[in-house]
Amino acid sequence: MRFLRRSTAAAALLASALAPRLAAAAPDTPLPHAKPPAEPSGDAPPAEPSGGAPPAEPSGGAPPAEPSGDAPPAKPSGDAPTAAPPPDAPPAALVPPAPLTPLGADYPAGAHGDATVRLVLTVNADGTVRSAVAEDGVEPFASAAVAAATSFRFAPATRSGAPVAARIRVEVRFTEAASPAPPDASAAAPPGASATAPERPATAAGPAPSAPRAIEVTVHGEQPAPGVSSLSRGEVRIIPGAFGDPFRALEVLPGVTPIVSGLPFFYVRGSPPGNVGYFLDGIRVPYLYHLGLGPSVVHPGIVDRVDLYPGGYPARHGRYAGGIVAGETTPPLPYWHGEGMLRLVDVGGLVEGPFAGNRGAALVGGRYSYTALLLSLAAPEVALDYWDYQARLSYEVVPEGRVSLFAFGAHDFLASEEDGEETTLFDTTFHRLDLRYDQAYGQGSALRGALTLGHDETGIEDGQKALTRSLGARLSLAHRLRDETMIRAGIDAVVDDNELDLGTGVDAPPGGVAPDGDDDVPADDFLFGRSRVDLTVGGYIESDIAITPRLRITPGLRLDLYHSDGTVALAVDPRLSARLSLGRGVTFVQAHGIASQLPSFVVPIPGVRPRLQDGLQRSFQSSAGVELALPEDITATVSVFHNAFFNMTDALGALGLESAEDAFTLRALGAATGVELSAHRRLTRRVGGFASYTLSRSTRSIGRSRQVSSFDRTHVANVALTYDLGRGYRAGGRFVFYSGLPQRIDGATLPPISGVPGGSGSLAGGAARWERLPPFFRLDVRLEKRWSIGKSGWLAVVLDVLNTTLSKETLPGRCDAFSPCEPTTFGPVTVPNFGLEGGF
Repeated sequence: MRFLRRSTAAAALLASALAPRLAAAAPDTPLPHAKPPAEPSGDAPPAEPSGGAPPAEPSGGAPPAEPSGDAPPAKPSGDAPTAAPPPDAPPAALVPPAPLTPLGADYPAGAHGDATVRLVLTVNADGTVRSAVAEDGVEPFASAAVAAATSFRFAPATRSGAPVAARIRVEVRFTEAASPAPPDASAAAPPGASATAPERPATAAGPAPSAPRAIEVTVHGEQPAPGVSSLSRGEVRIIPGAFGDPFRALEVLPGVTPIVSGLPFFYVRGSPPGNVGYFLDGIRVPYLYHLGLGPSVVHPGIVDRVDLYPGGYPARHGRYAGGIVAGETTPPLPYWHGEGMLRLVDVGGLVEGPFAGNRGAALVGGRYSYTALLLSLAAPEVALDYWDYQARLSYEVVPEGRVSLFAFGAHDFLASEEDGEETTLFDTTFHRLDLRYDQAYGQGSALRGALTLGHDETGIEDGQKALTRSLGARLSLAHRLRDETMIRAGIDAVVDDNELDLGTGVDAPPGGVAPDGDDDVPADDFLFGRSRVDLTVGGYIESDIAITPRLRITPGLRLDLYHSDGTVALAVDPRLSARLSLGRGVTFVQAHGIASQLPSFVVPIPGVRPRLQDGLQRSFQSSAGVELALPEDITATVSVFHNAFFNMTDALGALGLESAEDAFTLRALGAATGVELSAHRRLTRRVGGFASYTLSRSTRSIGRSRQVSSFDRTHVANVALTYDLGRGYRAGGRFVFYSGLPQRIDGATLPPISGVPGGSGSLAGGAARWERLPPFFRLDVRLEKRWSIGKSGWLAVVLDVLNTTLSKETLPGRCDAFSPCEPTTFGPVTVPNFGLEGGF
């Protein structure tokens, strides 16, 4: 049990050691030096229906792009576009997205000259931009175009009258404001005249550029799953308190409840941290963040977006009974680019470049923490170190066919020293090597096959360690039928070789620890069992079907077969989601499903895999809500959810029902019900912000005992506001509020004294009662100043402070009828993250 107590308390111990020592929307008015947003070209012809339409001619002399598949090129009209197809369009005509807002961006402060940035946009079926990637363009113009693109709005692409998602290419052109003509000039330059937009790098001059116009469109027909929340890199990097990391920004989303403020372990709609699955490009990752309130284990420069599936997710995601966090990496880019950071706690960088005539691309990146130097001064009794790396090599072997080799991993070390003796609390390492082949064909169809090697290891102390080596294979297919029905199917298998050695001497029992009088028990009798090989084989199929132009349903089925330590279990997980358009800007969505999972540990730890002796965990997840497109580019959602959990392992949530030791082994029933509200205006706008609120109740029961979950928080709220001050300055703040955790008080007690629940009592045997601890709030602040360097460089000074209010959090303490009930004060957990960021 000593191992378990150390592993679950390590992050909190570190924060306690550091804390005492670390101290709606305004109009987007262009800056005086900035070019107003460009309007779509007035002479651009209307979009052609599918069937032999030639590609649009890009302005400025750029060669026309080849259309992908059968999709026609997008040609935005000079007048205000609408979502309706042309009157003479055949019933099955494909109508590409049409811009509803100007496709332009403010001229970057400190930049010089003219430039053209080519963007690849993924436009959702509701007309919003899901992601934007700069395919070509120099800095700081590329970053400015990507940031502005997240606020573009489109009339969505349609096929057979039904809105569908689409991927398009657009050009955003920047023209430096013309200098005033000298007094003796014979003729003034015509307004707007300037050098032509250069390619990368900019060299030539020519006619004045025209407005941005779409040059390619590929309709995928894939809509975001109902209830999914997405975060793009452009927005995440300016969320206060997130340190620019997409994964760290998850806590701002509705339905997410942190265990403790600042620590990267969450309850998602009532499911514990061990039941939340983490994936990067479909590759399972044991955990997301470095220890000690550190950054994510993946460099943010390689993360394109992060999707949170809080429940009722598609059948292609599985083997977790809680939520799913799925990150997608940026696609290989055909030009040299990179970025780096130098901060108080770490240094990191990433660079990518093409080879073989742009058919291939190579990427390398990573971070290293030198916190050990700082901790030696601030907290000499704590030792902390971490690093991570990423490397990717990809090559286009055939048209639309690419082979990739992707390797990444991370290491974290945490130890404490007392009386000259160092005790290891965490020593974790994981590596992944993924070889895959991607082939796109037809319109919106794709095939992927992959092999993945994994190595997860957690060292404890005195040679004790948990180790898992894995080999996985997966094959997935997405295919579009003629009637626009999308079918997705896949199979995969994973073999996990698990070793657990907690023995410290020759007399120690195999797979256990020798009794030392500290209520330790052999691991085989506890939870993990001896070294073993686990096998998991599964598959799924789902289909996105248009019942009517307004109604789409997605039925799915997932099957998984588990074999562990002689025990076999079968999971049959049906899923069903639907999306109904109720009118312009109003969509009703719902999602339902069953999810199954192996037993889990308290928090995700590499190499720690509980055995399957007492069966699978299962959950029934259900949600329904409304998505609203409001004026001023504000989107809002209202959702209700109910999750039921069966045979679950939740040692944290079950505390109070059983002793701490029994809570790890006993299975519980659980339920979570709540309402989620959110409103969002793109943070990359001049004035942007978001607000999220979750009202919920989570319960646990064992036998006839039923209680509120020990980590239930009734109210969770996040409110943020960011403002572009101009000339490279940006400021933002975020307010976070959690209601207090429940405190169990056993036996008869005196009334609360000084606001602390409970007190000294003299009678035993009284009924237990629950009281709420004080709520918690904090304020995060982010300040940034950015400069342009030459034609393609940028540099920024960033101050990102978590918990500027130095707020402390109150956690439950152990108490009974014969001792005072004194909650534990935690923190303040305050992290001032100051440093330099730059790129090219």
